Amino acid sequence: MARLDDLTRPPGRPPRLLYGGDYNPEQWPEETWAEDARLMRAAGVTSVTLGVFSWSRIEPTPGAREFGWLDRVMDLMHAHGVGVVLATPTSSPPPWLGRLHPETLPRDEDGRTEWWGSRQHFSHSSEAYRRHAAAITEDLAARYAHHPALTMWHINNEYCTYDWGDGAARTFRSWLKDRHGTLDALNTAWGTDFWGQRYGDWDEVLPPRRAHYLKNPAHVLDFRRYTSDLLLECYRAERDIVRRHTPHLPVTTNFMPFWSGQDGWAWAAEEDVVSVDVYPDPRDPAAGAYNAMIGDLTRSEAGGRPWMVMEQAAGAVNWRTVNHPKPYGLNRLWALQSVARGADAVHYFQWRQSRQGAETFHSAMLGHAGERGRVFRETVRIGEDLAVLGPHVAGSRVTTEIALLHDWNSWWADPGDGALSTRVDHAELVRAWHRALWDAHLPASFAHPHHDLSGHRLVLVPHLHLLDDPAIENLLAYVRGGGTLVCGFLTGIADRDGRVRPGGMDARLRELLGIDLLQEWWPLDEGEHADCGTFRGTLWSEELTPAPGAETVAAYRGGELDGRPAILRTGRAWYVSTLLEPAALSGLLASVAREAGVVPVLDALPEGVEAVRRGDLLFLLHHGGEPVTVPLPGRHRDLLTGTVTEGAVKLDRFGVAVLEEAP
Repeated sequence: MARLDDLTRPPGRPPRLLYGGDYNPEQWPEETWAEDARLMRAAGVTSVTLGVFSWSRIEPTPGAREFGWLDRVMDLMHAHGVGVVLATPTSSPPPWLGRLHPETLPRDEDGRTEWWGSRQHFSHSSEAYRRHAAAITEDLAARYAHHPALTMWHINNEYCTYDWGDGAARTFRSWLKDRHGTLDALNTAWGTDFWGQRYGDWDEVLPPRRAHYLKNPAHVLDFRRYTSDLLLECYRAERDIVRRHTPHLPVTTNFMPFWSGQDGWAWAAEEDVVSVDVYPDPRDPAAGAYNAMIGDLTRSEAGGRPWMVMEQAAGAVNWRTVNHPKPYGLNRLWALQSVARGADAVHYFQWRQSRQGAETFHSAMLGHAGERGRVFRETVRIGEDLAVLGPHVAGSRVTTEIALLHDWNSWWADPGDGALSTRVDHAELVRAWHRALWDAHLPASFAHPHHDLSGHRLVLVPHLHLLDDPAIENLLAYVRGGGTLVCGFLTGIADRDGRVRPGGMDARLRELLGIDLLQEWWPLDEGEHADCGTFRGTLWSEELTPAPGAETVAAYRGGELDGRPAILRTGRAWYVSTLLEPAALSGLLASVAREAGVVPVLDALPEGVEAVRRGDLLFLLHHGGEPVTVPLPGRHRDLLTGTVTEGAVKLDRFGVAVLEEAP
């Protein structure tokens, strides 16, 4: 099976990092294309994504095929040494498809049609959509299978469509029959006797449309699973077509960063290259940690192999309330941060900034200011850096001894509006725990709760509301095998259907974590804190009765929970019943990691400096606005500058050093 390594480490040629972005030449007069090719070469661009939104240009009327313009662009890219990641254009069907086949248009939970005029306006369950998508994919693959510019396939774009329409209702029922078998089993799994909603006929089962009051969480959970699976069917159908024509080329589709709609583990298993779009907010002081988390998650989905940044912004985006540009140097910092965390390909949306359409003010590698503009100058500099790093970095791995467990099923199972606190946000809890490790300079990966965990000294469970029996047995076996486990609050309170387990938490987990009885959950209001002695807890607290022999590491002080354990441990298993404030959480995880034999990449780093090892190289990335000096043992050579230093390295604002040991 083809991998990204095949493109970045070609036989007989030096290893390289891919660099480029989405190229949409159909938006521009043809005389612009040669200028684009010239500037791409000047910027060190080696790869572009073509055709993402080109369906209506290739097939302007049903059955027509106009490939001439794309032929000329493919030839132009090849002539300038730029490889093409060719997209199937199926994320944005042409208006004629919706007009002639209104069943291809999705409906929202109120039954309203989502019309053409934007993008992602397709129903994943529509046979007409799938038929037309397959036809254009077939012809695209047949035409360009042997084109020398073609290096990779990109299927669709940011799969994110939901559909509550009648067609989706039919396929949802079919999916449920495959999962549950019988209506009795479905009624049991969903607990439909609550509120008297027991189903007596399959035709009564609908997507979870607008309801008078709260929806059934188990119904919603299965609908989220179904949607991810149906979209994955669409991806597989197109992937299999292009693979048949080009079995030697890798295939990908781009994930949105830490998005709840797709089961990333299931999808990544179907990709040759795992790719992601990532757009940190330049005004967010924690944006560097967020970018690091997306890199760690994507690398983990790729099984530790190199991965691809498919989209990021060279400057401002256009979809926040206020869209700030990136100060000079920040774009380069975040691009190289992704490389540090395992990326072998760095792409942007997009190459040339659009002058028309909904994303006119979304930045690009070549902005409205043109080649004299600051953004393009930085584009050139990043290209130079990646060209230098490629032979040293491409194909190498990032190794870690800490795993954070994450599962989309658990995310989907969070009860939402019917919960004790709508302030408990799965994504934010995962981000908080990863940020705590980032602050402690402890590299980490992500893992599914079914994965083999034995290669990690420390496993963290920030927030897995739902844990099925195999996952629980996996955690028990991990600790029995000598691993250290830290679980956050609400871990394992529900089974695979979202049903709360007897005792409020699985009995096996309670025994492992030293909990005799979970008396009550005590959510905390915004601004409310729980005094835990040396630190404060936020968001949540719990009334726990510890089991005999369990150690109360920290206790609540005052109020109803006075003296109750806030943090418990039994041997190598820890339970944290509140969200510690950032510095305290970082300190706790660093202490547990140290006890488990995991140490930071470097000690005593200046504030804002991130240290990551990839292969034999040490990346130092400075997220602050003022110069700093980083103490280092021994002599090192910075690959980016060729400078040899001894004892310390100076980093300017947003500075990066990529160091190898020097004699």
